[in-house]
Amino acid sequence: MSSPAATTPISTLTGVIERITFHSEESGYTVARLNTGNVNKLTTIVGSFANLQAGQTLQLQGTWKEHPNYGSQFEVVYYKETKPATLTGIEKYLGSGLIKGVGKVTAKRIVNHFGLETLDIIENQIHRLSEVPGIAKKRIAMIQSTWEEQKLIKDVMVFLSSHGVSTTYAVKIYKQYGDSAIATVTTNPYQLAIDIFGIGFLTADKIAVKVGVSPYSKFRYRAGVLHVLSKASEDGHCYLPESELIPFTRELLTADGHQADETAIAGILSEMVTEQQLIKEIDEEILYYKPSFYHSEQHLAKLLKQKLETKPDVDRERVNNWIDRFTAVKKIVLSSQQYQAVETAARERVLILTGNPGTGKTFSVNTIVKLWKAMGKKLQAGAPTGRAAKRLTEMTGIEAKTLHRLLEFDPSKMGFKRDTDSPLDCDALVVDECSMVDLFMAHSILKALPKDSLLLMVGDIDQLPSVGPGNVLRDLIASQQIPVVRLTQVFRQAAESAIVRTAHQINNGRIPKLEPVSMTATSDCLWHSGGTEPEHGVQTICDLIEHYVPKAGFNAATDVQVLCPMTRGVVGTRNLNGVLQQLINPAAEYKEELVRGDSILRIGDRVMQLKNDYNKEVFNGDLGIVRAIDKTEKEVTIDFDGRDATYDYADLNEITLAWATSIHKSQGSEYPLVILPLYTQHYVMLSRNLFYTGLTRAKKLALIIGSEKAIAIAVKQVKQQQRYTKLKERLQY
Repeated sequence: MSSPAATTPISTLTGVIERITFHSEESGYTVARLNTGNVNKLTTIVGSFANLQAGQTLQLQGTWKEHPNYGSQFEVVYYKETKPATLTGIEKYLGSGLIKGVGKVTAKRIVNHFGLETLDIIENQIHRLSEVPGIAKKRIAMIQSTWEEQKLIKDVMVFLSSHGVSTTYAVKIYKQYGDSAIATVTTNPYQLAIDIFGIGFLTADKIAVKVGVSPYSKFRYRAGVLHVLSKASEDGHCYLPESELIPFTRELLTADGHQADETAIAGILSEMVTEQQLIKEIDEEILYYKPSFYHSEQHLAKLLKQKLETKPDVDRERVNNWIDRFTAVKKIVLSSQQYQAVETAARERVLILTGNPGTGKTFSVNTIVKLWKAMGKKLQAGAPTGRAAKRLTEMTGIEAKTLHRLLEFDPSKMGFKRDTDSPLDCDALVVDECSMVDLFMAHSILKALPKDSLLLMVGDIDQLPSVGPGNVLRDLIASQQIPVVRLTQVFRQAAESAIVRTAHQINNGRIPKLEPVSMTATSDCLWHSGGTEPEHGVQTICDLIEHYVPKAGFNAATDVQVLCPMTRGVVGTRNLNGVLQQLINPAAEYKEELVRGDSILRIGDRVMQLKNDYNKEVFNGDLGIVRAIDKTEKEVTIDFDGRDATYDYADLNEITLAWATSIHKSQGSEYPLVILPLYTQHYVMLSRNLFYTGLTRAKKLALIIGSEKAIAIAVKQVKQQQRYTKLKERLQY
């Protein structure tokens, strides 16, 4: 916080924080009630605080203000914490959650035993806590560790808070850098954007201004270049041409009257290339890659070409005879496309099998697996998500794993154990949902494949491309170097599903005719006009979940997934998650909850992981359920498909509520019932493959709501956004 201005009359207050009324994790802005000695007349204080908790005793400096709605408030401009001097203050301080291992009950026991000496005992004779009933040695060690950390972290927290860093990020910064946190932030705050999840260039830039880093600093220019390339990778790009990278960087770095110089940026690019922070490639124009992107793309193409150089030694007549016998015994008929897929899988090292719903991909994969087994192949199978792996297991009878578990990620090395030197133990590998596989995962799969093994890549080319960089499935097909079988024939049984019929109509650019929602409806794909305004959409979603869903035989808490085109807006995931949490998992006396700023987390909430966390073995897009909130240990336990993961409070920005998720994040998953809101406010995101992907996530029932105009826009808008990749070209030369 800034020092009090000399011209402003300054008052001083001392008191105990009674409760926190509001706290913003982003800015640190806090509204709290302070007990200055009269519990019946609490004082409202407002200001930015590093880590405020009920029970802390503070000495405050500030000014009195009169708020038009809330009356008299004390606006804090400087504060310091003092040790609480009363038994009640000490008890509240210890039980506030600041000290890991001490909850309200334990705090009461300690204070009852030691009285006003409590804090001195913890500071100088902590072993004496064993005198308190119910406190074991393990708990004492935890309290001691946290007490020491709190003392060390306090200076760091106050420093970071005064430079605009929120409490959550301050904890993460301290965990990352320890006692060197202040030195790191002061010297090169842009390092935070590289090392700390959730802190981007813009936040680091604000900190840099406050600590006095020059806007023309090389640290800033380099960080700006890397930020622009990182943002491009979030849009799927593997590189940027110089003609875009320099202007984008100049625009980013130009702020507050400081005009970034394109010549200086070009000079920084040259330095970064020389120092191998970037790789420059000339191909009609100058391209810039981050090294990991360049090497992964180049090596992936090389590995695929090596695989395609030789074909398996297979007797084609024998394969055809097996297919004929198998289909005769099973009394089944393969379409000509399915027959081609099975036969090709035996005689090619790599096969891509693609097709829309209802075209027999599942049956084709199952038959290929049976053939491979008959050929004596040792098989393995994988998919990008846990749910997709579970479906693949059911489809093939092979124990399928997520790709991260299949390749055995090693957090200590930040890489996979399975690679060229330690390949997978298999003769053939099935990978499903390949539209989700990005550049780095595709490269890791190929590195881990034994030289003579077979690879079957299965995916729907009409779905959205991977969230990560690259456009692997589309590039492989477009290269015309990889054998591909595309299934197009829709089988009669599948065609009975309106979800399947509607998906094909969308793909063919036809606006679907849908049956309206009613209790007598027989279709599995229904339409409900949610009006043209997003506010009507929110109400419609709530009405459907509250009234229609249970009557249709579904459980709102376990079966329903709302999928949105966007995160922002009234019918975006952020707003809907708050609304749906109150509807599906409301507050209750028996239900523990955690309030963090303006967000609430409750036991029973559905949540989604936002980044790969290799230590927890939880990955971007994984869905879980909050099972426990431990305010003493300051931990949250989340169940991900039967496996618990434990989060410190400081790590909770890695998860978000998932009653509503984006369509992009839903790839690879299926849900019994999908509610899909489409409004013209989503115009920038509406596209044919977005609509198609969202709809085909529904397993039993799809409810589409919104405006007919938005549906028409989505169907007509073919947005195959260009992604800057060179995989196709690298395969061709």
